[in-house]
Amino acid sequence: MLESDSKSNQLETQRNLLQVNRLLQKHKLIETLAHKQNLTELEVRLAGLNHQAVADIMEALPPDDREAVWRLIPEERQEEILLVMKDDIRAELVTDAETEPMSHNMAIRVFDLHEGRLRQIPITNRKDLARATPIWIDMVAPDDAQIAWVKQQYGVELPNPKALTDLETSARFYMEDNGEVHLHSDFLLDRVDESRNVAVAFVLHNGTLFTIREEELPVFRLQRLRARAQTNYVSEAKDVLLDLYAADVEYSANALEDIYSELGVVGRQVLGSHITDEEAAMILASIAEEEDLNGRIRRNVMDTRRALSFLMRAKFLSESQHEDVREILRDIESLDGHTAFLFNKINFLMDATDSSININQNKDIKRLTVISVVFMPLNVLAGIGGMSEYSMMTSGIPWPVSYGIFTLCLILVGWLTFAGLHHLERRKNKNRIAAIKTN
Repeated sequence: MLESDSKSNQLETQRNLLQVNRLLQKHKLIETLAHKQNLTELEVRLAGLNHQAVADIMEALPPDDREAVWRLIPEERQEEILLVMKDDIRAELVTDAETEPMSHNMAIRVFDLHEGRLRQIPITNRKDLARATPIWIDMVAPDDAQIAWVKQQYGVELPNPKALTDLETSARFYMEDNGEVHLHSDFLLDRVDESRNVAVAFVLHNGTLFTIREEELPVFRLQRLRARAQTNYVSEAKDVLLDLYAADVEYSANALEDIYSELGVVGRQVLGSHITDEEAAMILASIAEEEDLNGRIRRNVMDTRRALSFLMRAKFLSESQHEDVREILRDIESLDGHTAFLFNKINFLMDATDSSININQNKDIKRLTVISVVFMPLNVLAGIGGMSEYSMMTSGIPWPVSYGIFTLCLILVGWLTFAGLHHLERRKNKNRIAAIKTN
């Protein structure tokens, strides 16, 4: 019975995949009115499938087609589909989604606890916000009106997300007299085209965590998915805060793994064979990018360590939360060793690349030196041939003959000089090889 159900599910997935692929081919080939009709038909087809069926199709599609289909799925449905998707595909789609502009109604996300899981509450107006009893309010690039809503409803002082980077270092972690906790931390955003640190403000007020930032981050979206998928993953606002810091450390560790892979490729290029100056320039640019990312990761985990140390000193965490903080700090300590090693590796590869450039330059200079030595006696002889005495010495010989013989002599002298230099170079290399074998 189970085998028949499995086969039927596979057949259904294959049938859905064939239909989606057929519409995708139309989408690629037709750029007129039929193109819009195909997109509409594809959206309708996807809307009629359940979350698991769409997830199966996304996993089976090639990366380019997967991205095109994903953009046709409404954002409120995307997170439900991500929950039943494989981890590697989910991570790819979550990271790619950060580059898409966010809709206005997603600037404020409000979450409460429902049956031990994080649940998002739809917020379309101020009344929806007033009825909510959240443990987490997440704001991404909110406008002034939306910030005013939250301030008025919850009586909390929220910073301007555009001014988060202008704070003094001493003003980034503090506690108000009313027990309100403020933290301003940097979170890593690692994309293919760029990597940077994004400032995030955290405010803990009356059992609710408020987070404010200028742009979406993969760490936050992955954290929402985990908390919604797992029962009892979080139980209060402080758990959400600590889990966000833990996810940031994990995200930084994944970025470090990518640096290891990139430097491995660069290392094989540098040490494997001769590289040209153009290739060396590209390698240096690649190394510089990885060095910049490594530095940002080091700064990011250092900032996370400072924030966690402040939370431990504040003495409002439970014993289990203290243990979670200590575990995160141990992970950060391990990352410090990796970043230091990568700095050394980067310096080594840069030195090796510089050495390759110097070797290429030395070879060019050597070629010029050989040419100069070959032409040195020819210049002397040419000067003699241009004197009037040479014409007097060959006055009895027709000038085409005399200068023809003189040209042949120049060629012979040049060849003998070059052959002599080549012989000396070979002899020098043989002596060097013999010395190496002897030692």
